Amino acid sequence: MNPTNLPYYDFGAYLKKHFPGKVQKISVNAGFTCPNRDGTIGSGGCTYCNNQTFNPAYCIPNKSITEQLSQGINFFARKYPEMKYLAYFQAYTNTYAPLNLLIQKFEEALSFPNVVGLVIGTRPDCMPDALLDQLAGLAKNTYLQIEYGVESTSDTTLYRINRGHTFQQSVDAIHRTAAAGIAVGVHLILGLPGEDREHILSQAAQVSALLVDTLKLHQLQIIRHTAMAQEFASQPEQFHLFTPQEYTTLVVDFLERLNPQIAIDRFISQSPKELLIAPDWGLKNHEFTALVLKEFERRGTRQGLHFE
Repeated sequence: MNPTNLPYYDFGAYLKKHFPGKVQKISVNAGFTCPNRDGTIGSGGCTYCNNQTFNPAYCIPNKSITEQLSQGINFFARKYPEMKYLAYFQAYTNTYAPLNLLIQKFEEALSFPNVVGLVIGTRPDCMPDALLDQLAGLAKNTYLQIEYGVESTSDTTLYRINRGHTFQQSVDAIHRTAAAGIAVGVHLILGLPGEDREHILSQAAQVSALLVDTLKLHQLQIIRHTAMAQEFASQPEQFHLFTPQEYTTLVVDFLERLNPQIAIDRFISQSPKELLIAPDWGLKNHEFTALVLKEFERRGTRQGLHFE
């Protein structure tokens, strides 16, 4: 259950269960691509996707994992000399490469001073059993989490945004990963075209039924240089972009229905202004979190209140 005084189980509290001190994720770009871009599954990628939106400036694939970690950690090390770090393989599909190359990259990250674990972002259709066996071995000696881009539980939506996988593939990957003793994170985008409020909230129960440790929620954003940006320009009526207050209400409604043992990694995405078309809220993560806490307080409610 929620070990904090917050009305929801936050990611910081989750980390405290696993580590004695402060821990920070450091993004790295291993230079992988995606089977939905190179023609293996599809081409063009997901309609909403522009990887520039979450790549820090130091995450350049022609730099080694060691170089990227060094630059990322230097930002925190001066202020927090006792800080430990999780190497976060974030860009594209980080289990989509030859097995030996993947393990080499992951072990390079783990060998860096003060790196105490890995978070590996990937697609649910890119977790072969051979790799899962190798990762299960790593997980016996270090913290390891696989973060799956589920995005939606609706196959209709997944087809519309060109994800190239089904929700059942997400379910299967999550079950296999949890069974291997590896922590599981899930990423959902709230407000994808064609999804109404009823469906969005129904996803809380569907995620709660799975063996999920952490959850990332992001509001839908329209990003430049994506297929969705072109769709938005030609058919804006197909999209409902939330105001901050609408989204705050939706998030609290969602969390009331969510298993209270699932930790919330984040509520929103912050895309660079030069890439963001809409909605431009001008809010930082902590400012939106304050809105969520205020709404919880107004209702006198908590995560899991309506969880069954």
